Amino acid sequence: MGLYEGYLTYRIRRTGAEGPDHVALVITERDLLEDGAYETLTDFIAWALEYASQITVYVSVLDRAAVPTLRRDLESLDAPRAVAVRGPEDDAPADAPIRIGIGLGGKHEFTNAVRTLAESVEAGDLSPDEIDAEDVEGHLVFPAEPDLVIKTGAERLSDFMIWQSVYSELYFTDVNWRDFRKRDFLRAVREYRNRSRRFGR
Repeated sequence: MGLYEGYLTYRIRRTGAEGPDHVALVITERDLLEDGAYETLTDFIAWALEYASQITVYVSVLDRAAVPTLRRDLESLDAPRAVAVRGPEDDAPADAPIRIGIGLGGKHEFTNAVRTLAESVEAGDLSPDEIDAEDVEGHLVFPAEPDLVIKTGAERLSDFMIWQSVYSELYFTDVNWRDFRKRDFLRAVREYRNRSRRFGR
């Protein structure tokens, strides 16, 4: 660990604050075309696991034709814990410690959850009055809510985990993925621990 990374780690510990227990990362398919991009992702997962028990990575995709190749590469990622990869055609919830979504738009995910609940109502298995937030969450591919969402390269989230990230702490960095280092991750954790979470209140 470098001197500056050691300093940041010290400052994080000095805050005495908790978490984040669930860290999410938003990158793009173009980020993964850069040399060393998958090595950086493997490193990111290792850094995050020093603080969190759950990690979600969302890869924003413009070209749907790239999804099969991305999925194959991400499924072979060298990770220390179980990885669940989901693409645009997957509806099954993912409960592995490390979850990766490829082009899995939040609008699409939420629409599928509502459609499934509507079908249950139409079949007489569920009353509209009985539907609550837990019913919706139970039909999301990534139901867990991240504590911290890190977005590299630009200050916008794209179509990412619309339901789940409503109370998350968002951290934007202008550092591009190809240049992202442990010090950038530690800055995000330090910022998170220095914030006062309000959960919409």
